[in-house]
Amino acid sequence: MLRRLFSALTAAPAADIACGAIPDDQRVYAVGDIHGRLDLLDDLLSRIEADDAARPDAETSLIFLGDLVDRGPSSAQVVERLLGLSRSGRRVRFLMGNHEEVFLRALSGDSHALPFFLRIGGKPTVLSYGMDEETYRKADYPQLHAWMKAHVPADHVAFLESFEDMIVVGDYVFVHAGIQPRLPLTEQPAAALRWVREEFLSHPHPFEKIVVHGHTISDDVEETGNRIGLDTGAYASGRLTAMGFERDTRWTLQTG
Repeated sequence: MLRRLFSALTAAPAADIACGAIPDDQRVYAVGDIHGRLDLLDDLLSRIEADDAARPDAETSLIFLGDLVDRGPSSAQVVERLLGLSRSGRRVRFLMGNHEEVFLRALSGDSHALPFFLRIGGKPTVLSYGMDEETYRKADYPQLHAWMKAHVPADHVAFLESFEDMIVVGDYVFVHAGIQPRLPLTEQPAAALRWVREEFLSHPHPFEKIVVHGHTISDDVEETGNRIGLDTGAYASGRLTAMGFERDTRWTLQTG
């Protein structure tokens, strides 16, 4: 059982739309995109701990929906915090976000990935690993790649590489970005699970499971009946969001 890890600022019942269920002995907390905000992560984990402790005993697990890194100031520290959590014996699972994918490709030496990584918010990630502004400003791409290879710990790389693409619990499927609407869950390509947007977001019909995802920012939790979006733009808004699931109920926890 998950040790009482982490106060519910809010605990709202689900909207009056499709409400799935998970197995009776389980409780799941899904956490939206963190994007380098260690301060919000620590706050939200404390809220989850208090919320979990206030409820009856259950087999509790956490699912992080991806995009731990980029944009915010503390990506390296977020990775280290969650790597430690993963080693603690607690039930924690992680999904591969598009930002983890690009970060790993840039670290591997992909010459196209490194400029793209920097364009989508990678500079704060590099600085969080210890590079100073002047060195960053003077570095060309090969120098920057060499510095990253030397300063991003191998255990961080291995941790990020271990992330999953899809997690199914009861009537829910947890992914980073969404799914390809016209394909069964067993045939979803990784690219769709990490990158899809409009085709998934605008799909009006039910999916095989209710899809819980991040990736696309909304002002608050977005529940449409066939999907639940939990990316509330934490790096800019100060609102990092989690949703709890138990039997046929769900509720929201949020910083800020």
